[in-house]
Amino acid sequence: MTTTPAPSAASSPLRDWRAPAAVCTTVILWASAFVSIRSAGEAYSPGALALGRLLAGSLTLGAILLVRREGLPSRAAWPGVIASGLLWFGLYMVVLNWGEQQVDAGTAAMIVNIGPILMALLGARLLGEGLPRRLLTGMGVSFAGAVVVGLSMSGHGSSSVLGVLLCLVAAVSYAGGVVIQKPALRHGSPLQITTFGCLVGTAACLPFTGVLVSEAADAPLSATLNMIYLGVFPTALAFTTWAYALARTTAGRLGATTYAVPALVVLMSWLLLGEVPALLTVAGGLLCLAGVAISRTRSRAASRTAAGGEEPAEARVS
Repeated sequence: MTTTPAPSAASSPLRDWRAPAAVCTTVILWASAFVSIRSAGEAYSPGALALGRLLAGSLTLGAILLVRREGLPSRAAWPGVIASGLLWFGLYMVVLNWGEQQVDAGTAAMIVNIGPILMALLGARLLGEGLPRRLLTGMGVSFAGAVVVGLSMSGHGSSSVLGVLLCLVAAVSYAGGVVIQKPALRHGSPLQITTFGCLVGTAACLPFTGVLVSEAADAPLSATLNMIYLGVFPTALAFTTWAYALARTTAGRLGATTYAVPALVVLMSWLLLGEVPALLTVAGGLLCLAGVAISRTRSRAASRTAAGGEEPAEARVS
């Protein structure tokens, strides 16, 4: 049994560069997921798509875990693994897929982006994390940008009360899953926590097996390949790099970086799908990025403390 304790504040320079790289990997891959979901979602229903994605992710993660011979996390990690697996890997993926079929893309983006705010509040309440002024300011700016992006994209589809509720459930389960996962990372490596969380989510989605098999028989190859891509990269790889970064910073600060996703989605849709964004959409994307930049900076006091060798947990950046 192999466990990896959370790193100390006195990390090596090499280790200091790994966390930002992990964050960037996660954000880019999660942004690319929105493009793939469009294709896969046309052929697969919400539950079947979630199960297919999780199966691909579990197989990938399981193979890597066996090659690295990491084994099981310690017993203390399992409550967090099971809870985050059910909430984030299971419930979140199903209700998000379902909700996006009930509301237009802009409305879904606005509602789901409540998640990072909930994450910061839950982290402060349940994990004792701080709420620095720069983090709150940055998240406010980014959320305003997400609203602008959402408004610019709204009006091209239908919305329903059910869809809005489903997106709210997605935001809550996303935030709750992340906050629950963080303590588990003290008792297992990011790969272990992600692998077994993904397996728990897969098990929870097994009731959709019959639907997945039926829809896979009629789905075009492009949709199935996009579903597999979602499992291998935005799930297996991105969730592992997320866990790596989460073990090294606060849930609130890391959650704020996900506000870069809407801006990247706009850019990828333009480059890959030929969807030229409106000026309002571009402005909203820039606001998202500006908010992320604000939330990732330190106050002068924190910088002076860091220079002296002791950096407070709420001031750390990954």
